[in-house]
Amino acid sequence: MIFVHGAGYLQNVDYRWSTYFHEYMFNNLLADNGYTVMDIDYTGSEGYGRDFRTGIYRHMGGKDLTDQVDGTKVLVEKYGVNPAHIGLYGGSYGGFLTLMAMFTTPDVFAAGAGLRSVTNWANYNHGYTANILNDPYDDEKAYKISSPIYFADGLKGRLLMCHGMIDQNVNFQDIVQLTQKLIELHKKNWELAVFPVEDHGFVEPSSWTDEYSRIYKLFDETLKVK
Repeated sequence: MIFVHGAGYLQNVDYRWSTYFHEYMFNNLLADNGYTVMDIDYTGSEGYGRDFRTGIYRHMGGKDLTDQVDGTKVLVEKYGVNPAHIGLYGGSYGGFLTLMAMFTTPDVFAAGAGLRSVTNWANYNHGYTANILNDPYDDEKAYKISSPIYFADGLKGRLLMCHGMIDQNVNFQDIVQLTQKLIELHKKNWELAVFPVEDHGFVEPSSWTDEYSRIYKLFDETLKVK
């Protein structure tokens, strides 16, 4: 299982207790139950120099996703993981990459959980997105090749989507639009969990518990060898 950190530019792989303390606890729970867990500072992450940071220019879901696919090869070749039983999950940018993985590399990942995910970068914060993809009216191609909603037809594995209804960062419209697209494409192997009282960062313990229970159930049913 690969955990995909959020923000895009974050550095998450180092010798410290991450700000992702919920995810670290969950990852340790997975490891305690027999999963091999990997966390990658993918292209675009902070701390590796300018070229690495700008490697996603005009194509989010390009080199940063390739790094996740390369991670699966390490899991298989170095750690003996069954290639048919690999999944991933992440929130925000990590949710976006999870969707791109499930839609554009469907033969690599058997299951994925995308949390508070960007589905169409044209909907997102202009100040963040324009630095990477330029303006949508000037560079329409960059937005289309970087937005999961345009690749939803590629879904093969099991997909869980979770989103707070009052999300002020990645607005709820994003997941609604993708949900409608999956319905129109007659996809059946997905589910959406809506959290009515949650913003981008969940607050209620019951919401965190429900979300991670769903992720664990997804992985248990699709990845764990019985």
